[in-house]
Amino acid sequence: MALRLITDKAINFAAKYYQKAVAMELTKTGLRYEDLLNEQENDVAEALSMADKDVITARTRRTKRATDLHLKQKNFNDYAPGVDQETFKVEIYDDLLKIRARNQEHALLNAHQK
Repeated sequence: MALRLITDKAINFAAKYYQKAVAMELTKTGLRYEDLLNEQENDVAEALSMADKDVITARTRRTKRATDLHLKQKNFNDYAPGVDQETFKVEIYDDLLKIRARNQEHALLNAHQK
C-alpha cells in the first residue's frame, strides 16, 4: 500500500514534468497535443470524420504552419507572441475514447467466434 502510494506520487511528478516539456515544444511550433494523433489509425480517422469541419480545417492549418516554421527554423512565438494556444484543448479525444470503447466492447462480444 505504501509502496504504491510512493510510486503514484513519483509517476505524477514525472508526468507533470513531462507534460510541461511537451507543452513547451508544442508552443514553439503552434501545435496542440491532439494534432500529434496519427490520422492513419482507424479510430483516429473515424473520430476525425465525425468532427466538425472547423476542427479539421484548424488542425490542417496548424500542421502546415508547424511544418513551414520548422523548415524556416523559426519559432511560432516570434510571429505571434503572447497568443494562448490552448495546447491541451480537447476537441476530438472524447469521441476517440468512445470509439475505442465501442471497438473494445465489440471485440469482447465477438471473442467467442475465434
